[in-house]
Amino acid sequence: MINNRKIFLRNSPPERSARMIESVFRCKWSLTVYQLLAEEINRPGEMVRSVEGLSTKVLNDCLKKNIEFGIIKRIEYNEVPPKVEYKVTPFGKRFIRILDQLRELQNEMNV
Repeated sequence: MINNRKIFLRNSPPERSARMIESVFRCKWSLTVYQLLAEEINRPGEMVRSVEGLSTKVLNDCLKKNIEFGIIKRIEYNEVPPKVEYKVTPFGKRFIRILDQLRELQNEMNV
């Protein structure tokens, strides 16, 4: 008898770090967002204006996903007009360091 039960579902929330990485990389803008935050471009409007082809809707989806994973956090200021900024969390800093190490590994493979 063949067991057709799926162990991993592609649309289920990632329960392991590898699934989280897969989900982040599936969003082609996540790495760009990390780069923007490293450059201290942390307001949504400024992010959209800084990247050709990035729309507000896509940015919001990307930011939401990264907030859910705890990579970045949203900071709301009680001002008029409303002000929102995004910052990398301590976990996010560790996560981004790992991504940097993956990039270094890729560079070594291309030599």
